[in-house]
Amino acid sequence: MANREQNKKILLELVKLPDNSMCADCGASDPDWGPYKLGVFVCLNCSDVHRSLSSHVKSIKLDFWDDELVEFMKSNGNASAQALYEKAVPPYYYRPRENDSVVLREQWILAKYERLEFKGETKYPPIPYTTGFYEGWLWKKGKENTQFLKRKFVLSERQFTLTYYNKENESKGPKAVISIKDLNATFQPEKIGHPHGLQLTYQDADHTRNLYVYHESPEEIVTWYNAIRAARYAYLKTAYPTGSDEELIPKITRNYLKEGYMEKTGPLKEPFKKRWFILDSQNRKLFYFKGQLDAEELGVIFIGTESNGYSVKACIPKNARGNKWKCGVMVETPERQFVFMCEQEREQREWLDALRQVVSRPMAPQDYAIEANLHY
Repeated sequence: MANREQNKKILLELVKLPDNSMCADCGASDPDWGPYKLGVFVCLNCSDVHRSLSSHVKSIKLDFWDDELVEFMKSNGNASAQALYEKAVPPYYYRPRENDSVVLREQWILAKYERLEFKGETKYPPIPYTTGFYEGWLWKKGKENTQFLKRKFVLSERQFTLTYYNKENESKGPKAVISIKDLNATFQPEKIGHPHGLQLTYQDADHTRNLYVYHESPEEIVTWYNAIRAARYAYLKTAYPTGSDEELIPKITRNYLKEGYMEKTGPLKEPFKKRWFILDSQNRKLFYFKGQLDAEELGVIFIGTESNGYSVKACIPKNARGNKWKCGVMVETPERQFVFMCEQEREQREWLDALRQVVSRPMAPQDYAIEANLHY
């Protein structure tokens, strides 16, 4: 007969082992759930995904475990499962982290344990994101309106392009041919208002252009995401032939360090206006838009280092016209001073922390080129 307290003690010891001390699926610390047919330890959020996929999950602390299940957990564990189910994960495939969107974690878990995509076995037909070419339909938001319309997209790793068409008749030519060189993809379910919402961003002449897309199929949208990452990885390997995976993988795609509304005034102390801001820490750019789903920015501010004349601090502007919010953030550049207002102190602290992260990071050679090309 199983000893409840003894088995609980064994499980709590198992989860303290270095290999088991982080969630097997997203890396969150202190996992306390077990999909016991897989023999792994996962966090609460990933346990919800396993449960929704009809996996059998128990709480280490709250549920009863019989001797046989405890022995199975003891003889397996996270390292054994990862050696089996993650044997051949492509270097560009995005491994979700603790705070990533549900669709990424869900599809990662399905790809590992149900579709068995990473066991190193030859797949036929091949997995779409591994082929270097992908085409299909995505629902894209209109540039000037909020309507999402079905559009054809074609991704070519050989040409390093992502092309999309506005009409179903391709003979009229593409609406845009986007270079992989500057393309970024990041999941934005809350902002787009769809659980599979993806934001694509690229350089278009002097502007940064945003496309907002989704697909009803969670597998399809994550396939698109990883196909884009595969093409970006191939481009980076070509552009930086001596670069290691450790250097290149963080550059494939990126989530933005901070986003949100702040009030902004102009250089002539115009009335404050509410704007949507995005801090792209990799390129050291602070973008601002009229609204959060705008296709193009109103402006962009380069964030350098203190030694190059940049600083960030809290402030309380005097005699400011039009501002309803009272928690100020001041960004000083060599050319001018910017004052932004946050609605709450928490938002102010988050913006200050995020901006200071960028200011404190040394500038790379390419950062000086980005700075030189920006005009306030």
